[in-house]
Amino acid sequence: MKAALVLLLLAQTFYVDDPIQEDRDRLPIDPPAEIELSPTYDLLSNTFAAPELEESVPRALNANTLGEVPDSSWFTNRIGVRDMPLEELTQGPRTGGPPDVSRPLVIISAKQGGITPGFTIRDVHENVYFIKFDPAAHPSLSTGADVISKNFFHAIGFNVPEAYILYVRPEYFEIDSGAVVNLPGGKKEPMDRAYLELMLENAAKIPDGNIRAVASLLVPGNVIGPFRFYGTRSDDPNDIFPHQHRRELRGYRVFCAWLNHDDSRSINTLDAYDGHITHYLIDFGSTLGSGSDVLRNIAPQDPRAGNEYFLDLPVAWKTAYTFGINGRPWRSVEYPYPDYAEVGRIESKFFEPQEWKPEYPNPAFDRMLADDAFWAAKIVARFSDDAIRAIVKTGDYLSSDAERYLADTLIARRDKVVTYYFNQVNPLDAFEVEGTTLSFRNLGNTPPGAYLYQWFAFDNDTSELESLDSLVEQAEARIELPRVDAPYLMIRLRTRTQPKAVDVYLRRTTKGYEIVGIDREI
Repeated sequence: MKAALVLLLLAQTFYVDDPIQEDRDRLPIDPPAEIELSPTYDLLSNTFAAPELEESVPRALNANTLGEVPDSSWFTNRIGVRDMPLEELTQGPRTGGPPDVSRPLVIISAKQGGITPGFTIRDVHENVYFIKFDPAAHPSLSTGADVISKNFFHAIGFNVPEAYILYVRPEYFEIDSGAVVNLPGGKKEPMDRAYLELMLENAAKIPDGNIRAVASLLVPGNVIGPFRFYGTRSDDPNDIFPHQHRRELRGYRVFCAWLNHDDSRSINTLDAYDGHITHYLIDFGSTLGSGSDVLRNIAPQDPRAGNEYFLDLPVAWKTAYTFGINGRPWRSVEYPYPDYAEVGRIESKFFEPQEWKPEYPNPAFDRMLADDAFWAAKIVARFSDDAIRAIVKTGDYLSSDAERYLADTLIARRDKVVTYYFNQVNPLDAFEVEGTTLSFRNLGNTPPGAYLYQWFAFDNDTSELESLDSLVEQAEARIELPRVDAPYLMIRLRTRTQPKAVDVYLRRTTKGYEIVGIDREI
């Protein structure tokens, strides 16, 4: 009897707790190991030894029965499920506050960074921040991009550190007696005042003489290194979904394309342990129109970024084989730089979201399916023009024209993202049962022509369908429920202009039917 019950439960499509709203992946675990990842190794392994794609890429494993991503240690639903007032959008992840400069900021350590030094500092309240500066040649470029992008990715739902634009003078800093400079190759040397002043000489200054910086608050818990975009951690029992099959990491590609986050790689992620592991995205200095030069110093974004991989051998071979006739269209794109120098290089006319590429292949991005992209595009669509303009304003640019240009560009890129990915699936959504009526919305920008639908009784134990009527066509986005007493119903919907179907499952409760599942044809 027990064995039969187990088999019956395993055969079910929907369970009593569907649709799941939260993954319980924050259960206490033993302290995990620290992971170190070389940027060079990450580049080469993902370029030349990336995990091969499965013969048939599965649907995202962590999406719930509605196709949404439950809250977890990776992602918290925010603007995708509720309206966020402008005050909340512009506050971003910030709750702890900026460094207190009423007393000197104590430098604990420094990272060698050429013309863009970075320090770890502690303020009078013992809060620890990572501080980075714009180079003198490019004021506001990376600091503005970092804060703006953090606020966008926080609103989307990812975990990101708190970040603040900070204006300081050299005399605000003191050097801890144990402070060291972290040199390439793992070498360290004591830090002194002469080194500090030399580094700050190369930092950008605003007209009043203050040095502009971005200060990122240390995340809670013990930092244990980056996460990878494939596989799972063997020392984390909570980590059960291979990362390349997580919807939020596949859909991350859509968000990165929108915001031109070409540096979206493992080295710019972070895991922190505080009884369980929380997964963060970090370092947004190479987003929007900000990037780096060949020496990895902050500079306006390279026109190649977002258009080709850093090592895009097929493209390079094709160009060489055709003696350059094949060309690279992105080379002829015109940018309004240096007219809007604080913003760098970003545009919307040549941009096509489906063609966008990060610095090198990403296993999760490569496995993104149409329903993953649709989920992400729905979130992008919820950023109104006013919301985008408000978040861009948090970059605190000196030029209002540069601020306006960046906001206009992101609005245009948003529209391209939404239009393209909404057209790859049936964009009917926002299903709701109101009494005996099922209502929904067409999110696409193409008129549906008419809605075609058919009702079925659905057997939750066997997944068998029993037709309840013939195919019906109507113009209104409201459909009467069939007058039956089935535990589960399913309606298959198409439109005249979108032949792909969306199947919507309804479960009977004591209060009537409720939406329990959505399955989109891809």
